[in-house]
Amino acid sequence: MKPVFGFLLAGTLLASCSAPKADDTAAAVNVQSLNQQFIGAWNAKNTAQLDTLLADDVQYAQGATRFNGKSEVSDKWVRATLGTISNLKTYTTSTGSDANTAYEAGTFSTDVEPEGPGQPRGEGEGNFILLWKKNKKNAWKLSYVQLEGLPVKVAN
Repeated sequence: MKPVFGFLLAGTLLASCSAPKADDTAAAVNVQSLNQQFIGAWNAKNTAQLDTLLADDVQYAQGATRFNGKSEVSDKWVRATLGTISNLKTYTTSTGSDANTAYEAGTFSTDVEPEGPGQPRGEGEGNFILLWKKNKKNAWKLSYVQLEGLPVKVAN
């Protein structure tokens, strides 16, 4: 019985000793910094910088709309909406990261430009998830974007 107890005690001690969590190591990334790069480029309407932040296999989802791949996401989401959305702000509710992935989720707000002359400005808001992954060159790239927007309201 004593040898079995010794093995159980040793196993328990080994199991309780674990490597530090990725969030506690230098390998973890500051996901807020990555998102601020993206938001800064969006608000500056810098499509070249936005393109450099997108992963080659990036995915975009908003409701039933889905775009896949850097070219499609860049053309059908970034370039198609960049001129109509300004003053993008995010409010974080959840973040996480390890050595190869990082995410931030929360709510967003934005100003929506008028569709034409005499049209009112709008205000948009909703929920977001931005997922970043390291690519083969060890660079962080935006891999997945999910937006769930509420109907645009007329701005006051």
